[in-house]
Amino acid sequence: MEQTESYPVQLYIYDMSRGMARQLSPLMLGRQLDGIWHTAIVIHGKEFFFVGQGINNCPPGSTPLGQPGSVVDLGSTEVSAELFMEYLMSLAVSTYGRDTYNLFEHNCNTFSDEVAQFLTGKKIPSYITDLPSEVLST
Repeated sequence: MEQTESYPVQLYIYDMSRGMARQLSPLMLGRQLDGIWHTAIVIHGKEFFFVGQGINNCPPGSTPLGQPGSVVDLGSTEVSAELFMEYLMSLAVSTYGRDTYNLFEHNCNTFSDEVAQFLTGKKIPSYITDLPSEVLST
């Protein structure tokens, strides 16, 4: 019987406002926001994220944002590095290419959520994915 390898999957969460959203959102929006979230998926020793230039990667925690504010363990996957790169290349062509970024509807969190579901079957936390609609409803 062949044994399959399992790889840990993590969600890195950054507050783009560096705490300012928590302080200023009640004044500006009339409701408390805990942060302006940027997320990335960490697997196979790399951090993967989506920005206006498309899908990018770097060593974990080495983006210009520094270290993440929090890390969520999403579980593990049997998806190999090779298969994962093929999947990312298909996403780059079909869904997450250059100039497809939209701050409210198609962003880093949309990407992280889709990739997390592919790898683990789990969504990222809803407080992250629901933020754009919360802001637009104010």
